[in-house]
Amino acid sequence: MTEGAPVAARGRRGPYAKSAERRAAIVEAAFEVFAAHGYQGGSLQRVADVVGMSQTSLLHYFPSKSDLLLAVLRRRDQMSSGEFERGTGAQLAGDVERQARYNEGVPGLIGLYTVLSGEAVTEGNPGREYVTRRLADLRRDYSADFRALAAAGRLRAGVDPDRAAAGLVGLWDGVQLQWLLAPDEIDVPRLLRDYLDLVVLPDDATLPDATLPDTVLPDDGADRA
Repeated sequence: MTEGAPVAARGRRGPYAKSAERRAAIVEAAFEVFAAHGYQGGSLQRVADVVGMSQTSLLHYFPSKSDLLLAVLRRRDQMSSGEFERGTGAQLAGDVERQARYNEGVPGLIGLYTVLSGEAVTEGNPGREYVTRRLADLRRDYSADFRALAAAGRLRAGVDPDRAAAGLVGLWDGVQLQWLLAPDEIDVPRLLRDYLDLVVLPDDATLPDATLPDTVLPDDGADRA
């Protein structure tokens, strides 16, 4: 009896494992369909066709299209969660550049997010709350980074951390869209670095020297040689 118990347990887990595999296959198929056609244009029948099952069978795993979209968004988060561990504000530029380089290797992931975030502005879109929360989280995190840089004397004079954070998020989404359409012409990491160079002082810069422009002293006739 003792030796037979694990066999029975494995047998009971079989259907659950098969169900989990089928759900995962459906989510992967929906990922491809929504990235290519958007949420509005990506029908459940398209997803079912990719998986090789009927729409009725698909609805057994995901009762509605919005349920499937949320599963796809969770899958997107899982895919992007292992990119790298963000550092403190002092590492902001390096973190942004590494993230941008990572994104170049997953164009499907970036395409999906771009398509779904564009559709999220429409009223009643089930991804609206997700995209709104994600953008708010990004602005909050980058604002904290800019504040840390300001405390360290490395934020240029007149730069507001909250506006700089919103600008970084907006620029990033915009240049990624351009990169998706013209990958050979747009260097996302370089463009983001250019922006950060405008608002963040170098590591070895001192606040008075870096924030004040060079001044020309008036010629009072004195010998300054």
